Amino acid sequence: MGLFGEHQAFLPQLSPADRGTLTALGTTRTFAAHETLLTEGERSSHLVLLLTGWCAAWIATERGGQLILGLRSEGELIGEMAALDGRPRSASVTTLSPTTGLVVPRDPFRRFLSERPHVTALVLGQLTQRLRSADRERRALASLTVLQRLCRALVELAERTGRTQGTVVTIALPLAQHELAAAVGCTREAVAKALRLLRERGLVETGPSILRVANLEPLRLLAGAGPTP
Repeated sequence: MGLFGEHQAFLPQLSPADRGTLTALGTTRTFAAHETLLTEGERSSHLVLLLTGWCAAWIATERGGQLILGLRSEGELIGEMAALDGRPRSASVTTLSPTTGLVVPRDPFRRFLSERPHVTALVLGQLTQRLRSADRERRALASLTVLQRLCRALVELAERTGRTQGTVVTIALPLAQHELAAAVGCTREAVAKALRLLRERGLVETGPSILRVANLEPLRLLAGAGPTP
């Protein structure tokens, strides 16, 4: 699954000196949960370096729904494509929790990169990994059932944000049903049906702001990933 991608976050890879220089170029802002940071199609060129919190990058579908491309968190860049090529935003980004970010204008960021080829390589590496992740997700949409895609998303959420007690994992980033639907590329009704099936089998527990997985191994098997070695 590609909700989080496989890349290391951008900020931890910078030297202390580069971090300080980049921080001086921008303005730190706080955003409420469910606030839109970037809008698909808009012509703005700043970027945001996430310092705390979680965001979802998504695109609008032809049927008026949403498809989540990935979840972004502390240390990651968002909006860097428009900052580099000056074209309209390719996706929207919305916060999932209270979030803090460093907002950096395009021109100072481009000068920052031009003076640091090693940082440019980090940005290009991040873009390449996101494109590869998008390719894998298109393949999954074409070949996996809704239940399989949902199980893959739940496993990834549990592994990346979960708190474990015995075999039970409480997901610290419990997406709402419409957000899960956008993450796996289906309707809210289809996700609700798949979640009901998992609840009836005792594999998950859901509620307001609660998402728990009773045991990850059955979900891995349902997702087609196989058990953990």
